[in-house]
Amino acid sequence: MPNYPADIYTEPTPDVDTLANLGPLAPMAGIWTSAQGLDINPKADGPERQPYIERMELQPIDAQTNGPQLYYGLRYHTHILKPDDVETLHDQVGYWLWEPATGTVIQTLSIPRGQTALAMGQAAADAKSFRLEAVRGSTVNGICSNPFLEHAFRTDRFVITVTIHDDGTWSYEQETTLIIPGQAEPFAHTDRNRLVKIGEPTPNPTARAG
Repeated sequence: MPNYPADIYTEPTPDVDTLANLGPLAPMAGIWTSAQGLDINPKADGPERQPYIERMELQPIDAQTNGPQLYYGLRYHTHILKPDDVETLHDQVGYWLWEPATGTVIQTLSIPRGQTALAMGQAAADAKSFRLEAVRGSTVNGICSNPFLEHAFRTDRFVITVTIHDDGTWSYEQETTLIIPGQAEPFAHTDRNRLVKIGEPTPNPTARAG
């Protein structure tokens, strides 16, 4: 259990400029795209290798407090298509959060198939790579799925590793461990991509007002 203060009500005064306080998340702020994504997912006749095109937007939000706790963060939306197909392959929304006091990075995610998760990890403010994990059954970095997914494609673990590159791009590699009826071993559902910036972030509301 972290060493929380006795006073759980008094809030700190945050800096109004979120973009200046994002720690390792700062290089990710903005609008990004890539046609180099690769998804390896389970099918009845074996794993499928699916290339994909991705557009991701990460915009700064005003600082968030839980009593003495202070987060700076990015609201994100990622939209993924198959090449030459207008139908959505994957849609995901959530937040990337940075807690300077503890060096904690959090990703919250939600997808419109009835699943949500909170992944957590540690990083230095200037880290160029960091790893986050969510685990089924945890009350602090857990995974929650609808009844069918819990039955047929149970998610036991989600791990994402982000790497910031010197050329201004950033990449992620993620592995989702699935338990599927009839399969003797867990299935490693993997996704990876390297994103190129196509737009700058918009300052958070308080910073714009100032």
